[in-house]
Amino acid sequence: MNFWSRKISIDAMHENKHGEGLRKTLSWPHLMALGVGAIVGTGILTLIGVGAGLAGPAVLLSFALAGLICACAALAYAELSTMMPAAGSAYTYSYAVLGELFAWIVGWSLILEYSLVVSAVAVGWSGYAVGFLSGMGIDLPIWLAVGPHVEGGLINLPAVFIIAIVTGMLLLGTRESATLNAILVVIKISALVLFVAVALPNFDSANFTPFMPHGFGGPLVQTGVMAAAAIIFFAFYGFDAIATAAEEAKDPKRDLAIGIVGSMVVCTALYIGVAATAVGAAPVASFSDSPEPLALIMRNLGQGAVAQWIAASAVIALPTVLLAFLFGQSRVFLGMARDGLLPTRLARISSRGVPAIVTIFTAVLVSVLAGLMRLDELASLANAGTLMAFASVGLALIVLRIRDPKRDRPFKAPLWPVVGVVTILGCVIFFFSLQHRTQFWFLIWNVLGIVVYLAWSMRNSRLAKPVPNFAA
Repeated sequence: MNFWSRKISIDAMHENKHGEGLRKTLSWPHLMALGVGAIVGTGILTLIGVGAGLAGPAVLLSFALAGLICACAALAYAELSTMMPAAGSAYTYSYAVLGELFAWIVGWSLILEYSLVVSAVAVGWSGYAVGFLSGMGIDLPIWLAVGPHVEGGLINLPAVFIIAIVTGMLLLGTRESATLNAILVVIKISALVLFVAVALPNFDSANFTPFMPHGFGGPLVQTGVMAAAAIIFFAFYGFDAIATAAEEAKDPKRDLAIGIVGSMVVCTALYIGVAATAVGAAPVASFSDSPEPLALIMRNLGQGAVAQWIAASAVIALPTVLLAFLFGQSRVFLGMARDGLLPTRLARISSRGVPAIVTIFTAVLVSVLAGLMRLDELASLANAGTLMAFASVGLALIVLRIRDPKRDRPFKAPLWPVVGVVTILGCVIFFFSLQHRTQFWFLIWNVLGIVVYLAWSMRNSRLAKPVPNFAA
């Protein structure tokens, strides 16, 4: 069998005869909280200012556009995840539909996405935490507060610390960590709802004029609605982490669709409401350069206590993003290890029903990145890996609908040709709206991945030594 055409059997996923199984402990509320916890994070808390600076009040259109692309991707994920309830997310769907080589590229891109998101959020959390401690009279020495990219810096210890805490939560067990995640999500959502409630009475429609000062823009254009949407896209993804929990869902045929689509609906409505309120309550120029735009708006309105609560909720609840993506990263590693594309010892399950070895391995990897690298370097490449994964899911949806139209689909994406095409085209356009440096490093990462695949993974793949009923 040619390595580029090797495919795993969809039917074999349901039998789960290879590797140890994960415990089914999650219901749809846990999955929706996992998705909302991953989606609502540094994006809405910080990127609304960046987006407003690029698009002006038309940042509302940027949120809507990014939300539309992600909504289509979410529908594609919902259909494929209920058909293939196995850890691995877009990597697994690509393996079953598009073949091993394509799946490897997608999996390699997912490693990039999840690793960089976890590291970037940890570095962002560190900034909040250092400021919070400073306000209490505790000043960390610079060599422990930032990486070597800053003069006098050595390691970002707070970032490493929060990754270690979240890893410990995951090792306690999936259900336990999911329950704590749900509590922290409520805290985070309450802060955004409070912002809207307090800022809305100060709404001034004059702040929306001119509405689109920098135009609509497009690929390779650095300002405008499209440029803002390409950045704000970072604020929406995270629902794909739900798909990595497929094996741990009590009723995957129902729970996965509710969790994925439900979290996107909740977050899209919340984002547009917060963005509209922010623009209406303050001129864009007053908060576009702030690293904490929502808190700044509250302070400018004389609501210092509310501003403090928003800042505190970020410190308390941002670890939900870390938890969701560290969870997803470990499950992608698990899926690739089961398939032999990574060392199979990573697929071992602990007595608590979690992939302990791969979780610890993932934590060490992202801790090194968070401890030593800059936030902007981490965040920019994360988008590229996500766009690759989303585009592959849109393509897999279309191919499988055409190739196997009669297969049972517990959840069917409506208008599937539109959903698939919009997902693919949107991701391509957003990719070419990223900085050229980001595109270059993404290419280098995947060239390295192809070398690893050809040198080791191709020969150690389970499909290189077929297991009965495992190959398609």
